Amino acid sequence: QVQLVESGGGLVQPGGSLRLSCSFSGSIFSAYAMGWHRQAPGQQRELVATITSGGVTKYADSVKGRFTISRDNAEKTVYLQMNNLMPEDTAVYYCKGNWVSTYWGQGTQVTVSS
Repeated sequence: QVQLVESGGGLVQPGGSLRLSCSFSGSIFSAYAMGWHRQAPGQQRELVATITSGGVTKYADSVKGRFTISRDNAEKTVYLQMNNLMPEDTAVYYCKGNWVSTYWGQGTQVTVSS
């Protein structure tokens, strides 16, 4: 059974940084494309960043140049480094893994506020 567990969320001031982690278990991590999505109150869940099994990355326009997704196959973990955070980045951030099936984590709250 695949499990994804996010961590690293919290409260940060505008302009600050956070690093989210998503720990993966239950299958062959290196085969999975991984991604981060987010959902703000009253809004639909949106894609933030993805990374393929081969390490190719893609970002939403709203986070390009500020966020970096990476993966450590040995640690079975995917990261999202978030810099220069803005209030509009406030959301619950979800980790997603996709190979034969799609799996989601439970989410971690990120709040950007002064």
